[in-house]
Amino acid sequence: MFFVGLVACLAAAPAPAHTPAAAPAPADTFLAQLAATRRFRDGQPNAVALTPDGSAVLFLRSAPRGAPVQNLYALDVASGKERVLLTADAILGGKGERLTAEERARRERQRQTARGIVSYELSDDGRRILVPLAGRIFVIDRAAHAAPDGATRELKGAAGFPLDPRFSRDASQVACVRDHDLYVIDVASGRERRLTEGGGETASNGEAEFVAQEEMAREHGYWWSPDGRTIAYEHSDVSHVEKLRIADPAHPEKPPQEWPYPRPGKDNADVTLGLIPATGGATTWVKWDRARYPYLASVDWPEHGPLTILVQNRTQTEEALLAVEPASGATTSLLVERDSAWLNLFKDMPRWLERGDSFLWMTERNGATQLELRARDGHLLRALTKPEPGLRPELDLDERHGMVWTRGGPDPTESQIFQVPLAAGGKPAPFTREPGLHGVTFAKDHGVLVHELTPLAGSPRWSVQARDGRVLGELTSVAETPSLAPSLEFTTAGDSLGCRAVIVRPRAFDPARRYPVIVSVYGGPHSQTVQANSRNYLGQQWLADHGFIVVSIDGRGTPNRGRAWERAIKNDLIRVPLHDQAAALEALGRRYHEMDLARVGIYGWSFGGYFSVLAVERRPAVFHAAVAGAPVTDWLDYDTHYTERYMGLPDRNAAGYRESSALTWAKDLERPLLILHGTADDNVYFLHSLKLCDALMRAGKHFEFVPFRGYTHSVADSLGVTQVNQRIVEHFTRNLGGPTPVAR
Repeated sequence: MFFVGLVACLAAAPAPAHTPAAAPAPADTFLAQLAATRRFRDGQPNAVALTPDGSAVLFLRSAPRGAPVQNLYALDVASGKERVLLTADAILGGKGERLTAEERARRERQRQTARGIVSYELSDDGRRILVPLAGRIFVIDRAAHAAPDGATRELKGAAGFPLDPRFSRDASQVACVRDHDLYVIDVASGRERRLTEGGGETASNGEAEFVAQEEMAREHGYWWSPDGRTIAYEHSDVSHVEKLRIADPAHPEKPPQEWPYPRPGKDNADVTLGLIPATGGATTWVKWDRARYPYLASVDWPEHGPLTILVQNRTQTEEALLAVEPASGATTSLLVERDSAWLNLFKDMPRWLERGDSFLWMTERNGATQLELRARDGHLLRALTKPEPGLRPELDLDERHGMVWTRGGPDPTESQIFQVPLAAGGKPAPFTREPGLHGVTFAKDHGVLVHELTPLAGSPRWSVQARDGRVLGELTSVAETPSLAPSLEFTTAGDSLGCRAVIVRPRAFDPARRYPVIVSVYGGPHSQTVQANSRNYLGQQWLADHGFIVVSIDGRGTPNRGRAWERAIKNDLIRVPLHDQAAALEALGRRYHEMDLARVGIYGWSFGGYFSVLAVERRPAVFHAAVAGAPVTDWLDYDTHYTERYMGLPDRNAAGYRESSALTWAKDLERPLLILHGTADDNVYFLHSLKLCDALMRAGKHFEFVPFRGYTHSVADSLGVTQVNQRIVEHFTRNLGGPTPVAR
């Protein structure tokens, strides 16, 4: 159910200063297509994995539209033939999939909306595949699986939905979490062993806590030893963490769902790390200074090298990389990183070399991201790259050829692939050059790879290549082609900072007319709105075709422009970014006279929704109307790890929290504002918009509010997508008008 009725508070918004021109009305069939194809992701290959020898490529793919039910496919590289390896229907006999609240929350953390086979794991030797499905665990023997109805076996265990099932390194065992405790299943016999006790409402074993999943990109809560004899597991105690509840307002008779949610300045989950034999037995607890470093940011148990953990202090200004002695749980410090603002987490760091005598490390110590090679004891052997703002943390280690494959490049709107020599004196060499976003997945021996390219224009492509670039085949995409193609201009705004910007004009653009401008904004950390990928701007093009020029700008606080650029937002999440958006917009208006800066709207979701509210509250001379989707309105109500990274602790930065809150500036709202929010949002809770509505009402302000009953932080279904976009265009047409003739 979806509330389509507009909730108007106090009074209708004031009439616009001029009568809206008749805007062209593109067929809303595009919105139906956008939703039915999950923004054209359905039908695309994903979750790509290669067998160790590169002879086969596995991947998931759904039909191009309708129910996003994914099947598992295999491509034989030699013949180029592709076949269905496994389907959910075949495994389940046509029965539907039922998910627990915990699994739904886990998928929400992973932004996972597909059904069917949503994940799988290929064993290290490539012989077995693990597939979790409908609360059950299946193992497929590839050698015996010559047909879709071949060797598929279910591993049955105790009652309880199995979370995060994964193979041991030799694929002879599978571990999983049931009802907050850790279990191990022997694949050959099917026998299951319970390893831990005490999991329940306030404690869990083997699960990543909320902030680890949501903010640290750490999805797992347990880790196999290379020999399969031991498991390192997280024990999380949330008994002191504040509980937030989500109720269905249309069914007050139903009990609300309750989740531990740590808000800034309040208690986090108490996290410890234990080591337990895979056959069962006593836990050995890992020892580190948890008072100083309460966050367990990452755990790595490499085949060669020590069990390694990265721990952070509460303010994320200091972190320690520790080597663990499994027999005793004792730790030894390998290195300590410090930053006066905050430390970014680089996923998959450290990366240990095969000899176990050195590891790769990434740092921003010298002003931008830099790749280093460090000895086993942590001391620096040499820097492999110069400090480069565009260097991304995603990399692949190819020791056989003495190479590290990295992503990045000098243009922050792109991500190219580079080869970085491990030897001293080597220089990075480009592997890709075509404008766009590149990614690469390797076979274990690095002889074969899958190169994914999302180009600046056109459809994404997945090519199977030899490491020298020879094309060996293609992964088939059956995704639909969008019914419109964006008209894009990438530019530098021309302000003193050189902010990157992209301009989306109507496809029927008339240079003899001036257009109201709409800013499509995120504006926050770790996200860019200006990227060399035309698919990102389909929605903006649809909006532009209604008679607007749509602009996106990346100012300070966004990534891939260096440490100082990103950390300019420390202690105040809105002042600097809002200045940059306004300054860059004004610079664009001076250059492009078709932009009517007397009529500017702004819209965004999540941080972008927050930004949009503050834009009309604090800069009404620049921004004349706003739409805010799921906005964070007070940082005291968001989670600890994200908020405190940028804002510090509330008792040490009370002024910053106050100045960055949309509630503080509610009294100054004079521009039309439309707020959209899902009632079941467990990321930015519905309370954010309710608090804003209350503050605006008490200040006597006009605004509009559309609640989405039962929606979470994302709106993906056809009705929701259609309603959101139509409300946005109606709001801006009503309050900004349409194109007007250029004055002669």
